[in-house]
Amino acid sequence: MDKIKNIWQKISPFFWIVFGNIIYALSIKLFVLPSGIALGGTTGIALIIEYFFHIPISGFVFVFNMVMLCLGYFVLGKAFAMTTILSSFCYPFFLEICNRIFGDYYLTDDVFLCSVLGGIGIGFALGLVIRSGASTGGMDIPPLILNKLFHIPVSTTLYALDFVVVVLLSMFKSVDLILYGIVFTFAYTYVLDKTLVLGKSRTEIKIVTRKAREITDAILSKIDRGVTLLEAETGYKHYHTEVVMTIVSNREIAKVERIAHSIDPKCFVIISHVSEVRGRGFSSARKYKKRPEEI
Repeated sequence: MDKIKNIWQKISPFFWIVFGNIIYALSIKLFVLPSGIALGGTTGIALIIEYFFHIPISGFVFVFNMVMLCLGYFVLGKAFAMTTILSSFCYPFFLEICNRIFGDYYLTDDVFLCSVLGGIGIGFALGLVIRSGASTGGMDIPPLILNKLFHIPVSTTLYALDFVVVVLLSMFKSVDLILYGIVFTFAYTYVLDKTLVLGKSRTEIKIVTRKAREITDAILSKIDRGVTLLEAETGYKHYHTEVVMTIVSNREIAKVERIAHSIDPKCFVIISHVSEVRGRGFSSARKYKKRPEEI
């Protein structure tokens, strides 16, 4: 069982990169291309090239990704290139397969639905690729190069490049399609952000109490979560108190509250949602050690 788990841990990043690029290609083929909405990035440039020079989108994307990959290799280093090379091959390959399989078929002719569903698909796909430690290549690379050479923020360059591409697309696309492109951009960036923290969000609970030790022992024994004790002082009467801080999953919130109020009905409970938690018990395995009083 451990051997299978270790093998999966090694190959899973490659699996999710490939799967993410399949979703990306399907979203482009089934929603973006049939609707004709304006979008930035490599695909937006490919649409411009196709319109003026009749070069197939998948062919241009492949060549463009290879050029950007070589540029990234020389400027950003070998490690970066190795994490990007799989996506650089996968996306144009799967896009060409989708073109051959689906031809002129499309799911819906409603441009708004295409904008939203295409944005959801692409945001989810990009999130999977980025979570796997890879880059999608293409127009992701120039902002990274400019950031390294001139310290220009990556987000600023990305937005600027997308803006230029959308302006160029406006030469042969209607205002409606440009506006739908904006809807598409909002959809995919929102889903991308959510995908990046999918399954990683947790809840931070702080309990201000004079019975910190009892509550700590109860959380450790009944919920099996780590606890940190913080020294504190009340603001009004300056009484010494302690704050019990713990990170739990969302389904454990109610359990912690019940434990805290059963031990100290007057305790003050603060609940905050956090995007991601790294450390033992969350991103790495638990490791149990004897407590000082048990030694």
